[in-house]
Amino acid sequence: MILVTGSAGHLGEALMRTLRAAGRPARGLDILRSEWTDIVGSVADPGVVERAMDGVTQVIHAATLHKPHVATHTRQAFVDINITGTLQLLEAAKRTGVTAFLYTSTTSAFGDALVPPEGAPAAWITESVVPVPKNIYGVTKVAAEDLCQLAHRNQGLACLVLRTSRFFPEEDDNPAARDAYAPDNLKATEYLYRRVDVEDVVSAHLAALERAPAIGFGRFIISAPTPFVRDDVTELRRDAPAALRRRVPEWEAIYGRLGWRMLPTIDRVYDSSKSRAELGWKPRHDFATVLARASETGDIRSALAKTIGAKGYHS
Repeated sequence: MILVTGSAGHLGEALMRTLRAAGRPARGLDILRSEWTDIVGSVADPGVVERAMDGVTQVIHAATLHKPHVATHTRQAFVDINITGTLQLLEAAKRTGVTAFLYTSTTSAFGDALVPPEGAPAAWITESVVPVPKNIYGVTKVAAEDLCQLAHRNQGLACLVLRTSRFFPEEDDNPAARDAYAPDNLKATEYLYRRVDVEDVVSAHLAALERAPAIGFGRFIISAPTPFVRDDVTELRRDAPAALRRRVPEWEAIYGRLGWRMLPTIDRVYDSSKSRAELGWKPRHDFATVLARASETGDIRSALAKTIGAKGYHS
């Protein structure tokens, strides 16, 4: 039995849909009732966690307070859900003999390490970059990651951390970006450096479940493969369209037909090559495939992303 926490959310529903379609026993846990939620309750509630873990052999812990909740929830609530809830699940996992524990983290955990100084090259982000959290969300996600590492080191629990980049369909939380670019224009461009399709996030988790016992512990960036290489970082910060013309020359004509514009500068690039090499992850969606889909259908989303749609964030 696989326990999926956060089963009413974007990723949780995507995981539950995929697992059940494949005939794999899966139990959903969330504070919200949904078609994909079997147990309604919080990961911060020990009784709920104990009941949810009964008979479970693998855990995908995707439940979290997100970045948008910084404006609506207390810092203590972030500690309760993101740290204490994770600790309770880890301890229950060890007691019940779970063979693989996945923690869904975020590239937002890198925080201020993502933004280089003015005039510096774009940041090339790998798992070796040290996080510099800039809000309570980032602090609690990094702390929960460390709890996973501790559970592996001290208790031998196979535990992998997946730092996912953006996959939500909601509009950008930056007002300037929303005003300057159409939603699909901005999201398609982000596949160059900081976005991933939810279908690929699911496949990364399923690959990680298989590899977790052999790996033991590790942190992995889950983001669409970038067409750029590390040597592009200076030009990306200075003139992103010029750098892209060398890597994906067809973008310009397609953007022109769609009435889209390219970002003038890109300040960071997530490198997910470690995930592909060590997890055996095979993402199906990158900038080139998204570009082709937008050109053919006018929609950048995968079938699974369209099925799930937009959910917003719980109050």
